[in-house]
Amino acid sequence: MPRKTRPVAIVGVGQTRHSSHREDVNQPELIHEAVRRAIDDAGVSLDDIDAVVTGNMEMFEGTHQPDMWQVLGNGAWGKPCLRVSTGGTTGATVFGAADNLVASGLHDVVLAIGFEKQQEGHTTGGITAMADPLWARHLQTGALTGMAALEVIDEFGHERARRAAMRYRVIMDQHAAKNPNAHRRFNLSFDMIDDLMQKSPPLVGELRLIHMCSQSDGAGAMIFASAERAAAINRRPPVWVQDHVTVHREETLSLSGVPTYDAHGKLETTTQRRAAEILFARNGIARPSEEIDVFEMYDPSAWWGLSWIRDFLLLEGDEHLQMVERGDIAIEGRFPINPSGGVTATNPIGATALLRPLEAALQIRGDAGAHQVPRTVRKALASGFGGTLWTVLMLLSKEKPDA
Repeated sequence: MPRKTRPVAIVGVGQTRHSSHREDVNQPELIHEAVRRAIDDAGVSLDDIDAVVTGNMEMFEGTHQPDMWQVLGNGAWGKPCLRVSTGGTTGATVFGAADNLVASGLHDVVLAIGFEKQQEGHTTGGITAMADPLWARHLQTGALTGMAALEVIDEFGHERARRAAMRYRVIMDQHAAKNPNAHRRFNLSFDMIDDLMQKSPPLVGELRLIHMCSQSDGAGAMIFASAERAAAINRRPPVWVQDHVTVHREETLSLSGVPTYDAHGKLETTTQRRAAEILFARNGIARPSEEIDVFEMYDPSAWWGLSWIRDFLLLEGDEHLQMVERGDIAIEGRFPINPSGGVTATNPIGATALLRPLEAALQIRGDAGAHQVPRTVRKALASGFGGTLWTVLMLLSKEKPDA
C-alpha cells in the first residue's frame, strides 16, 4: 500500500438536485446548495475550512475564472483556493488535490467542489475547440463516439453485444429511479430492450441516444480532514481515502510512447486497466470483484460502461458480459455498479467524477437511502474519465488505513 504522510478522512458530503436546467439558481447559488449540505452533513462551519479546491469546465459555460466571482457560494472568501480543470476527470482531480493537501499536512480541513451549469453555455462547442484541429481531431467528439460499440460487437457478435449494452443501460436506469438527485429517470424495464434497440434515435453507429450520458446542471461537495480533525468533528462515521491513481495517455493515445494494438485493432492496454493494475497491486487486492463491495464507475455511455467492467476488474474473455447478463451489477447483485445511476443518468461534467467517490462514501456510511446497497460496504471503488482518455481510480475504505 502507498505510504501517506497521514491518513485522510471524508467527513462530509453534499450534492444538489441534478437537472437539465436549473434555472432557479445562478452558478454561485447552485454551488452553495452542495456546499451547505456538505457543511451540515459534517457538522462544521466555514470557519473550520482551511482551503477550498473547486473545479469545472469554464469553456462549457463561457465564464472566465469562475472561482473569482463564486466565493459567496463556495465559501472561499479569505481562504486559499485552487481551481482545477481537467476535462471529464475534473471532479476526480479535485478529489485527488484535496486529499493531497490534507495528506501532506499543508491543511487540516479542505472543501472540494465540482460543478457545471451547462445550460448557460455550449458544451459541444467547448469540446470541438479543445484540441489541435489537425493532430487531435479524433478527440473532438468527446464521449460521442461509436468506437466502444464497434469493439464489443467485433469481439462478441452483433446481437449479444447490443443486448448486453442495453441490459446495462436498463440496470443503470433502475438504479437512477431510486436516487432522488438523479437527472434522467425513465423507469426502463428489461421487457423494453428489443424496442429500445430498434427505436432509440441513433447517434454514431450502434451508439444510440438512450445509451448516452446526459447534459446536466448540478454540483457536489466533499470535506476532507486529517485523522485528528475527523475525530474532533465526529458527526458522521468517517470514510477513509485509501488510495488514488491517475493514468494518462495524452494526445499520443499511448501509455509507452508507441501504441500497440491487438488483432481487432484495439489498443492493448487501456488507461482503465493500467490504473486498476497499479491501484490493486499496491493495495494488495488480488480479486477485486470479491474484495471490493461496490463500484461507482464513470460511464459516459452504456457501451463504455459495459466494456470497462472487464478492464477495471482485470477480467478476461466475456466475464464482464456474463456479469451484466446475470444481473451481478444490480444493487442486489454480487458486485453492484453505480447504485446512484451513474453518468448515463447524471452528468454535470465538472462534478461528475466527484459524484463517484461522493456516492461511494455514502455507500460505506450506509447513508445512500433508497439506492443503498443492501449489505455492509467496507471497500468502494470510484473512477473518473475524460480529457485525452485519462483515468482516475479512487479506493475508499470503512477502516482507517495504516499511515
